[in-house]
Parts: sequence; structure tokens; C-alpha cells
Amino acid sequence: MQPTPQASGLRAAPASAQGQGAAQPHPRDVLLGAQAQAGFLPVCDHYSGVEARMRKSLQLQAEMAQEFGTCVFDVTLDCEDGAPVGLESEHARLVAELAVAAAPGARVAARVHPVDHPAFANDVAVIAGEAGHRLCHIMVPKVESVDDVLLVERAIDRTSPSQLPIHVLIESPAAVHRAFEIAAHPRVQSLSFGLMDFVSAHAGAIPAHGMTSAGQFTHPLVVRAKLEIAAACHAHGKVPSHCVVTEFTDTAAMQSAATRAANELGYTRMWSIHPAQIRPILQAFAPQQDDIEHASKIIAAAADADWAPISLDGTLHDRASYRFFWQVIERAHSTGRALPLAVRHWFDAPAVASS
Repeated sequence: MQPTPQASGLRAAPASAQGQGAAQPHPRDVLLGAQAQAGFLPVCDHYSGVEARMRKSLQLQAEMAQEFGTCVFDVTLDCEDGAPVGLESEHARLVAELAVAAAPGARVAARVHPVDHPAFANDVAVIAGEAGHRLCHIMVPKVESVDDVLLVERAIDRTSPSQLPIHVLIESPAAVHRAFEIAAHPRVQSLSFGLMDFVSAHAGAIPAHGMTSAGQFTHPLVVRAKLEIAAACHAHGKVPSHCVVTEFTDTAAMQSAATRAANELGYTRMWSIHPAQIRPILQAFAPQQDDIEHASKIIAAAADADWAPISLDGTLHDRASYRFFWQVIERAHSTGRALPLAVRHWFDAPAVASS
């Protein structure tokens, strides 16, 4: 038999739990423990490396932020694939200039060359040194171990006081093996999976089909790698970011891959390499409106009960379920979904989560 609120020591949810929380503690401060994702990044990370496309990406970000009421995707300016050979230094300066000139509120990042590339040190010195105050993070490809992360951390800190978060790209079987150690580093904010290099690292043991939008969800070694990275991130409160879909003109393939990454593999973010991929990613990673309404009802009632256990619609809830439903609301906000009045006030002004 389901216990009554009185018999179990629970509070019945107040009937008037509708947006009364102006003086209440912020749910982020109450609910996000050591293993809960502490930072909610936009669900889409859009990459561009050619000057015209970088400028257009920043313009599109500003336009969509106006449309959705929040910045719904990051723009990562790419040095690794974007810099012409022999002109790496000039490209790094261009990336720094674009980041500094970005509109207020823009979320701009930079992908530098790998740590063993001759251009790495200059990339970091120029980009972090000149634009560190405007960057949301530095993305580093081909990270193999925590030693690589430490090298990146030292390089950034020599040139910028900004304590920039580090995003890493896991692209080899050995790096997948060390994913939990890499995710544990406090400056690492997100791990991404590099599909193409991962498949190539297997000397033909994984067929080319494993790099396609469909094959990457069926080959066991690829799926295992994705799951390891997602699990490592969730173990340490970091953000797992899913790999690209190269068939960028195939909207159905993009939508399917994004939906499977979100619903089956535990990813909370995904790469875009073409503007046409951004909206399908937002749609796939956004909660459904019914889920948003349900989560908002529970969180509003929990706040009015001072986060004590409650009974709502015949179901018991406590901080474990509150954390889940709060994260649904956070995801809704980060994807530009309309929030019910009962929870909207928590997003009217910035709040800092407890560490």
C-alpha cells in the first residue's frame, strides 16, 4: 500500500505552489551534488575554421540567441582543421581577433592544435593570451592522458589569468581507456568523442561503415567507446559531447543520430559542423513540453516544501528525483524552450552553483 504523507513523514505538496520562490534558495545550490553535472553548457557546439564561416557562425549565434532568449549553441573557432599549413600563427591571431570582437553574451571557444603539434604553444599563447577573457573554453584535440591535460593547463595559465575550462577530444583506444582519469581533472569541463580518428586508429579492424551516421551506433567497439566517455563524464560531473555527423545534408540522419546520442548513450551535447545541423540538435536534446510541465510542477512544489520529501499526485519525491527534474528544467532553458511561470523566476538573473 502506498503510505500517506502523514504516515510516512512526508509533506503533501502545497496546492498553491506557483512561482512563490523569490526568496528561496536556488535549486542549483540545493540539489547539485558532487556527481551531478555542475555546469550546463549549450547542447550544441558548432565548429567552423574558415574566416567567412567563423564570422557567419558568430552572427547566427547572435540571431538565434535573440530568437530563443538564451545562447543555444557555442561557436568554436577551429585552428586544428581551419589553419592553412604554414599559416598557423596568422590563423591563431585571426581567431583571437574574432573572439575579442564577438558581441556581449556570445559564447566563443577555440580549438587549438594537439599538444605535440609545433603550433600548439603559439596557439595557446596568442588565443588565450589575447582573448582569454572572452573565451568560454579551450578545446584540445587528441588528448591521450592526464599528462596532456596538465600540459594544456600550464600553457593556458602562463598566458591568461582567466582559469579557462578545458574541453578535450578523445580520439584513440588508449585515450578511451583513460577517460575516467581525464574526466576527473578539475579543469576539464567536457569530453568529446572523435569518431573518425578513433576508427582510423584500429588499422582497418573497424570497417568504414563505423564512421557513418548509422554505423557508429551499431559497431560494438564504437558504441563501447561512446559509453565509456559518457560514463566517465557523468561519474565526475562533466559534460559528454557527441561526435559529428558528416552527412550534413541528410537532415533525417542528423536527427536520428542526435536523438540516439541523447536518449540511448547519455550524451548531453553534440557537435555541429554545418549551420543546418544546429536546429536538429536543439530539437533532439530538448525535453518534450509535457516533461517540462511535469518537472516544473514537482520542483515548484518541492521548493514550497523547503526541499523536504513530498507526495504529489500519489507519487513520493525527494532530493534524488528533485535533482532529475531540475536538470530537465535546466535542459529546457538551455535549448530555448518556454518555461512555466512556476520556475521561470530562477532564470531571470544569473545564479552561481555551490562548489
